Amino acid sequence: MPSSHDSIESSALFSFDKPACKPMVIGIVAGEVSGDSLGADFMAQMNNLTDDVVWVGVGGSKMQAQGLAPIFDLERLAVMGLVEVLSQLPDLLKARRELLKAFAKAKIDMFIGIDAPDFNLRVAKKLKPKGVFCVQYVSPSIWAWRESRIHGIKEATDLVLCLFPFELPVYERHHHPAVCVGHPLLHTIPQALAQMPTAELRSALGWHNDGLQQYFKERYDEVSQLICVMPGSRRGEINAILPLMLEGIQKLLLIDSKLCFLIPTVDQNHQYIVQDLIDKHSEQLREAITVVFDQNQPNFSQQAMAASDIVLLASGTATLEAMLLERPMVVIYQMNKLTYKVVRRLIKVPYVALPNILAGEQIVPELIQEEATAESICRAVSQLMQIRAHQAQQFALIETKALLVNQSNQQPANIVIERWLQQQK
Repeated sequence: MPSSHDSIESSALFSFDKPACKPMVIGIVAGEVSGDSLGADFMAQMNNLTDDVVWVGVGGSKMQAQGLAPIFDLERLAVMGLVEVLSQLPDLLKARRELLKAFAKAKIDMFIGIDAPDFNLRVAKKLKPKGVFCVQYVSPSIWAWRESRIHGIKEATDLVLCLFPFELPVYERHHHPAVCVGHPLLHTIPQALAQMPTAELRSALGWHNDGLQQYFKERYDEVSQLICVMPGSRRGEINAILPLMLEGIQKLLLIDSKLCFLIPTVDQNHQYIVQDLIDKHSEQLREAITVVFDQNQPNFSQQAMAASDIVLLASGTATLEAMLLERPMVVIYQMNKLTYKVVRRLIKVPYVALPNILAGEQIVPELIQEEATAESICRAVSQLMQIRAHQAQQFALIETKALLVNQSNQQPANIVIERWLQQQK
């Protein structure tokens, strides 16, 4: 397998076989905040390969900063769960029609679907027969459940970009082009965040944010441990998971009243949503938690995790961030009961948290569905507050991180251009 260096070197040989007067038009769609980060990273790589690209589609502020002309707001597609999708189905179908119409008008050469496979693969299925080169960036979880979906993926895409090495075997079995490009977080998370002492990170975090500076000033040296709480990036996740987390926090404060909790949010609207839920609880809990959005620091949530002793979070991309930052964590997830009942029958892997899947064993606690209670949250976090348990999980995270880094060495934009050029011949 070629190294990243080889791919970067070969990119200098790429030439777009298109008229000089016509730029390459790429349709790109991200369906959630984590997809916005992936999309922005991909766009930045592509923009470095050529300055003759026009971007059109759906994405957040990070993708727009790389040149995306948005067709509609990303939040319109950020729907979680089978039951929830059904309630929003009419608008999702309307959104797909609007998207396809805009792509036809723009005469796109390529379509990049970032995650959100239920939406993006349906879009790709309409585009591929028309000669549009279709890429699914982030493999659907066919390695975990419903492997039969591979037939639909083959029909809709020319290439799948996988984030993790454990995803490739299923594509090899079904003879469909797929490449493990690794997760962009492997390259975008500053290594200094994992290496700097926690106290130094905490001081820097407070120094650059007035709200945090005041929060820590009022506590002086009375912070026993700082716990970063991340209930998810979608409003539905926050409403479903944060109340449960808050109940667990209330119990933790009975054990140690000097615990402090930090909740970083993706935007100011989410900050208000989170604060409203907190305001329904006791004064002790309200005073122990600070909710912060910092538009001047795009990687603020990563800094918050790195500066914390423990991370309490919803299952998702944030668990990978916490692992790469080497921060011990407790993972919680709850979904609609009917959705979970369906998924549980289909799932064929024993874990949901990425660190556990990558390690092939449970190295971080998972509190899923009925196992996620205030009592179990309190118990799991309390255990991690003990030095030996904290160090043991941290060591396992470091080992798993090293393994992932060694198996991820491809550049997404280089791979896409290389395969696209091959198709043009």
